Amino acid sequence: MDFGITIKPDLTIERIVNLTRQAESSGFSYGWIFDSHVIWMEPFPLLTLMAANTKKMRLGTCVTNPAVRDVTVSASLFATLNAFSHGRMQLGIGRGDSSRRVLGKKPTTLENLEEFVRVFRALNSGNSIEIDGVSTRFPWANSGIPPVWVAGYGPKALRTAGRIGDGVILQFADPDLIEWCLGFVREGAREAGRDASKIEVMAAAPVWASDDLKLARERVRWFPALVSNHVMDLISKYKPEELPKSLVSFVQNRGKYDYLHHCEVGSDNADFVSDEIVDRFCLVGPIEQHRKKLEALRKAGVTQFNIYLMCGDEEKTLEIYGREVLPHYGSVVSKSTA
Repeated sequence: MDFGITIKPDLTIERIVNLTRQAESSGFSYGWIFDSHVIWMEPFPLLTLMAANTKKMRLGTCVTNPAVRDVTVSASLFATLNAFSHGRMQLGIGRGDSSRRVLGKKPTTLENLEEFVRVFRALNSGNSIEIDGVSTRFPWANSGIPPVWVAGYGPKALRTAGRIGDGVILQFADPDLIEWCLGFVREGAREAGRDASKIEVMAAAPVWASDDLKLARERVRWFPALVSNHVMDLISKYKPEELPKSLVSFVQNRGKYDYLHHCEVGSDNADFVSDEIVDRFCLVGPIEQHRKKLEALRKAGVTQFNIYLMCGDEEKTLEIYGREVLPHYGSVVSKSTA
């Protein structure tokens, strides 16, 4: 199992660079950054700095979406960064949550996402593709096609990930829910005649290693509140029997969500989130419990665990995981230090 980090771009630029360097030196092989250009800094200049300050780490968005930038702009950004980083870029993409809703707009459609990926791949390959009746090509794009990771929660989005994704992004660390999700990913892969075993599986969640379980829970309680936005969207589209009760029941007492306090420790966005949900969706408590849950995630099919590094004391979290967890996964360290 690989390990990655995701950075929320509300830190100082210097700290973002330093955390990326520390993560690579600790053995993390992926570095991701949120893309929500209104409430946080624009991610692509930051990805440029992250690439300039690493040697092996693979880098990407977790996640961008098809609606906030023209597909030719996004494809050009990635093709340029892929050339600069010598082929280390990764496209993480979803329908759009905070970057759309903060502007009063809804997430885009899965059809738009699928078309975006088709055009993105063609342009990054250097091939010509017709866009709005015009043959379009990047003659300079020769660094390969970045792997595409599709984020999703519901059956339709997960089938889409299985049809078109090189990887799937699952935003929780609940092994049972991940197994439920992967059933739909495999269905989508079969529909497209693909080998589902070749699709990478990311579980993304915050962590807090401490014997003080009360403190640990409070540092990560914001995360299930983030997940609740996607769950509310699912509830509006599916019948109750089509979704796991373990996924949808926790939002019944949810209040209004303020995107200006998105992913914020201590925000009242998370007042409705119970300890039980925190324990299921995140990794908290003594480091032995983290190792145990990571093994359960690996057995459920997870190939990359991505730490949402945004709970405070980020340097300490990297130090603890670099010392106490990653050495148990020697292949990760060797990839990053070879």
